[in-house]
Amino acid sequence: MEAPNFCFVQAFLFLFFLLGGSAQTSSSGIFGEYIGAEFKNVKFSDVPINPNVQFHFILSFAIDYDSSASPSPTNGKFNVFWDSGNLSPSQVSSIKSQHSNVKVAVSLGGDSVGNKPAKFSPSSIDSWVSNAVSSLTAIIKQYNLDGIDIDYEHFNSDPNTFSECIGRLIKTLKSNGVIKFASIAPYDDPQVQSHYKALWNKYGNLIDYVNFQFYAYDKGTSVSQFIDYFNTQSKNYEGGKVLVSFISNESGGLTPGGGFFTACQRLKSEQKLHGIFVWSADDSMANGFRYEKQSQSLLATSN
Repeated sequence: MEAPNFCFVQAFLFLFFLLGGSAQTSSSGIFGEYIGAEFKNVKFSDVPINPNVQFHFILSFAIDYDSSASPSPTNGKFNVFWDSGNLSPSQVSSIKSQHSNVKVAVSLGGDSVGNKPAKFSPSSIDSWVSNAVSSLTAIIKQYNLDGIDIDYEHFNSDPNTFSECIGRLIKTLKSNGVIKFASIAPYDDPQVQSHYKALWNKYGNLIDYVNFQFYAYDKGTSVSQFIDYFNTQSKNYEGGKVLVSFISNESGGLTPGGGFFTACQRLKSEQKLHGIFVWSADDSMANGFRYEKQSQSLLATSN
């Protein structure tokens, strides 16, 4: 075979690196960290960040409830309910300027507000979407955020209404250039799954990641059970990038000390490991973010 022209090789390499190519094996996707829900004074800068992963901080939470002593639903008018004193707009800008691989998203909903369930409670699809687009655009621009995560866990609506509200919200925010990515955070509960699967079936093409709450399964989950759960949810959200997860206080699911990383390594060897996320930085601070470091190291290394 004739030797390739030297100029051609130079041009190819230039284009390769210009387009973001790398001579190294690429990492296995996203590392996500929920932060700010428990008001434990954790800051972005407390969390170790491996430069060789795509790192997403996920602010928890923005909720469409008012901020009164007894919060009530506001039909899509979102307010900040995370620890904004420690996780402010200037701190978002600072961590992003220090780490080019960091993006920051905001999670919507969550489990509770004011010690009561945070319920998805739209008055109508059109009014909820209009309010949500307006209020979230303001928050996202104020905080210089990159994406949204959908984490409603309680519903005063049917699956179709949820699907239309959230689907149209994501579509509008993406079309307007307000966000670059969107994720959803379901777990294995019949009501939760019915709502998120309806959303996925109609608007899955707009959803970049599925932050599935595998830690909601029983504590003591085995590696083989975890793999089965992962394969099941990958079918439920077919075509999606389903991220695996653990909870910092090890209160549920397959724990970091109980085989989580063994399961991750197995999925990685099968090229199924799209990423890892953690609930949450607030609790991880107590153990020095030990498992965050281990997760990112696993994601950053080639098979």
